[in-house]
Amino acid sequence: MPEERNVTKSGKGAFVKKQQSRGRHDQNQPQDEFEESVVEIRRVVKVVKGGKNLSFRAVVVVGNKKGKVGLGVASAREVIAAIRKAVNLAKRNVIELPIINDTIPHEITIKFNAAKVLLKPAVPGTGVISSTTARPALELAGVKNVLCKSLGSSTPLTVLRAIFKAFEEIKSPEYYAKLRGISLGQLFHGSVERNEEL
Repeated sequence: MPEERNVTKSGKGAFVKKQQSRGRHDQNQPQDEFEESVVEIRRVVKVVKGGKNLSFRAVVVVGNKKGKVGLGVASAREVIAAIRKAVNLAKRNVIELPIINDTIPHEITIKFNAAKVLLKPAVPGTGVISSTTARPALELAGVKNVLCKSLGSSTPLTVLRAIFKAFEEIKSPEYYAKLRGISLGQLFHGSVERNEEL
């Protein structure tokens, strides 16, 4: 019996030492650049042969407010575990959004399933005019002035899918200038040769 007690004590002591070493290791690591925002936590019930399985689905948006933003959706038996899984998925699926003067480069209308979203650039001082569902994605992306209107479904996950699809479709002015084979000046102010003729 005394041998068993010694074994259990040493086992617990080893476990505590591992926990302490992990904490020290985490302190030495650099802080993550991404901020997190939980958009929705929903209870999901799956009916199986033995009864019902209860789980929670978390919708999380992460971003660094400098043009990088990601969306994650995950389910788990506990709320904290679902949020943790969603955050990890969001960080894996980060996309880059071109931002000019704290707004998007151009207007865009995107349809995703039943959701339809309109995004328009705005002048400085306008702020983020959007619903509570789309606001976290726009703010964490670093957009400070934008007009956003949902024209279809109001389901949070569907609206966010449409928002992120719009983010993928938005391109920088340099992209369109290179695509058309002209300079940025010609892209914004028209052809120089045509202005001289007029």
